Amino acid sequence: MTRGLDGRNDPSLSKKYYVLDTNVLLHNPGSMFAFADNHVIIPIYVIDEIDNFKKDLSDLGRNARQVARQLDSLREGGCLSDSVALENGGTVTVALGHRSPLNSPGDSRKMDNLILEVALEIRDQNPESTTILVTKDVNMRVRGDALGLNTTDYDEQNIRVEELFKGCSEILVPGALIEEFYAEGSIHLEDDLSPNQYLLLRSEENHGQTALARYDEESASAKPIRKLREGVWGIRPRNKEQHYALDLLLSDDIKLVTLVGKAGTGKTLLALAAGLQKCLEEQEFHKLLVSRPIFPLGRDIGFLPGDIEEKLNPWMQPIFDNIELLLGINQGDKKEGRSYAELLELGYINIEPLTYIRGRSLPSVYMVVDEAQNLTPHEVKTIITRAGEGTKIVFTGDPYQIDNPYIDSSNNGLTTLVERFRKLGIAGHVTLEKGERSELAELATQVL
Repeated sequence: MTRGLDGRNDPSLSKKYYVLDTNVLLHNPGSMFAFADNHVIIPIYVIDEIDNFKKDLSDLGRNARQVARQLDSLREGGCLSDSVALENGGTVTVALGHRSPLNSPGDSRKMDNLILEVALEIRDQNPESTTILVTKDVNMRVRGDALGLNTTDYDEQNIRVEELFKGCSEILVPGALIEEFYAEGSIHLEDDLSPNQYLLLRSEENHGQTALARYDEESASAKPIRKLREGVWGIRPRNKEQHYALDLLLSDDIKLVTLVGKAGTGKTLLALAAGLQKCLEEQEFHKLLVSRPIFPLGRDIGFLPGDIEEKLNPWMQPIFDNIELLLGINQGDKKEGRSYAELLELGYINIEPLTYIRGRSLPSVYMVVDEAQNLTPHEVKTIITRAGEGTKIVFTGDPYQIDNPYIDSSNNGLTTLVERFRKLGIAGHVTLEKGERSELAELATQVL
């Protein structure tokens, strides 16, 4: 249910009219059923736009085809132009506008204007009710507001990235409790905490007395995290959040890990180091599978020549750079022919695009999905449902660096995943705050 849209808390209000923009249906084909017992209006121009996507092989194409099938199924309940009743008490109507005050002669094909016209007409035909234009297009909301329309974003989760669960917190406790923690290996806590939440226990009497712990929901206690004096594949944690992250990445009982942080915080490097440790050293998994969505930064350079491996190289180069760093390959080694390709040839690491993951089953795999902020919630679901027995999946990303034009920081797959799994013991999350790439990189994230 879309929060704040259905008026359910105030039964005295008359039913509302929700006019849906194309991007809402392409974002979630089930959105037409998400407005309780109110009236849902789909301008016929939206159907025209959706028709342009139906042959697309991406998620947009699949969503477009699903919308078409749903509307075709609703026709069994009556004529869509006269409205069709839904099981939740609402109705769906496909509406055709009859006026064109917004279009100039050279602007007659502007679909946004035509959709706005339908919304204005619905509002004027139903002055006693509230008409709301629902769109994920910021400019469309601004234009609708300028025309006197109520406008809103479609946001099922209503996740504000600033309020996103961080996965770790600091708690003040008596100094005696910290001594007990070190002596007994755990302490009981009454706080309202999430499973696998990391804690910095700080003494009330002596703030310099601290301990790092992870909350165990089953025993309602804080337990010590693993010590990483030797590091993982030569990588040692430089701050407490990186220590938390490595503890999550190396814990076999946690099958889903999400790491969120700005550029340079070490998300990808830590995930790859832990993956190599678990696959090559401890042999807990058959292989390390690394993937990332393909979205260019800035203007795309067009089609790339070569086979699939050659096409993928530019997109996967950040992964290759991190692997070579972990392997300790320097310029001299490269001149001698050494590279990340050694592990690829041996089959220890697979680097693949997410494009072809649908339909696969991945048992006993350590999977790292980089740049996950560019995935939709549906794409994240598709990836996780590929997990076979013994598989662990790590999602890394920065919600502030989204290149996918159809999602934003509040409704992408990564932030949705963090909130949906925060109360489940099979998952863990850490937000990395401090940049460790270089002093210059850290300053750039702060001042630019």
